[in-house]
Amino acid sequence: MRAIVQDRYGPPETLTLADVDTPVPAADEVLVRVEAAALNAYDWHVMRGDPRLSRLALGLGRPRARIRGRDVAGRVEAVGAQVRQVRPGDAVFADLGEADGAFAEYVCVPERLVATRPANLTPEQAAALPLAGVTALQGLRDAGQVRPGHRVLINGASGGVGTLAVQLAKALGATVTGVCSTRNADLVRSLGADHVVHYTRADFTRAGERHDVVFDLVGNRSLRALRRALTPDGTLVLSGGGVYRGGSLIGPVGLLARGRLTAPFVRQRIVALATSPGRPHLDVLREHAEAGRLAAVIDRTYPLHEVPDAIRYLEAEHARAKVVITI
Repeated sequence: MRAIVQDRYGPPETLTLADVDTPVPAADEVLVRVEAAALNAYDWHVMRGDPRLSRLALGLGRPRARIRGRDVAGRVEAVGAQVRQVRPGDAVFADLGEADGAFAEYVCVPERLVATRPANLTPEQAAALPLAGVTALQGLRDAGQVRPGHRVLINGASGGVGTLAVQLAKALGATVTGVCSTRNADLVRSLGADHVVHYTRADFTRAGERHDVVFDLVGNRSLRALRRALTPDGTLVLSGGGVYRGGSLIGPVGLLARGRLTAPFVRQRIVALATSPGRPHLDVLREHAEAGRLAAVIDRTYPLHEVPDAIRYLEAEHARAKVVITI
């Protein structure tokens, strides 16, 4: 089969299209014929081994997982002997976690990570949901404990996670403020945001507005500034840092660490989000999508052999919402 492989950390040029053996599913795995895969900031972090501290988990000298890609949508080709909930021919989607392998014609996925994909979405749209959608769901519903009537601010509302977070916050009954660039304001409004802050024109941390939940997806404000945008008993959810451009030891982990250290000493709740893939959250995303409450926004699509170009585009920060690979 064809796959995008990588044998050393580095720029997009380290990614090559190669013929590799088609994987064989273990007893608890399903073999998925990939129809589409989606890019995430995670992919370029792994590609470059950046921040350097992440190599402790990803592989010290080179990526432990040779085939890149984490989000996948496709059809089940074969199942292992212990698989019970999916069958060959089923249309599925999944977040592969740190195992990676989505940028290929076939991939083996543990059954616990696979869910039936939304019936009303194309493979490309379904592939755009897993990692970003689960991050948004776990950040808002689980960590943020968003309830009807809450005022929620999403910093980075036009990104892959942000576009889904706006919709999920509305589905949870919140009044939503989205922070984005001027060029993306109409997009964020179209997804349901009640208010839009143009970060080039105003600093939401000094506007005087207070929110029950601030979901930070960018990491471009200090912890103190983010807390200013909260009510006295509000919740700050920190999730990575999309503005981080690479080249450091700890990268966006610094803000998350400061959040964890500060949390015990302040009245406001501070949660450094650590997401985990799995079927239960994907099932919730499917329910929202099939009910018309959640739509995937796709900026561009690329064929498999152009994955390096797709990652260059993602790294340059021109992308809004999701970039998807068709296979």
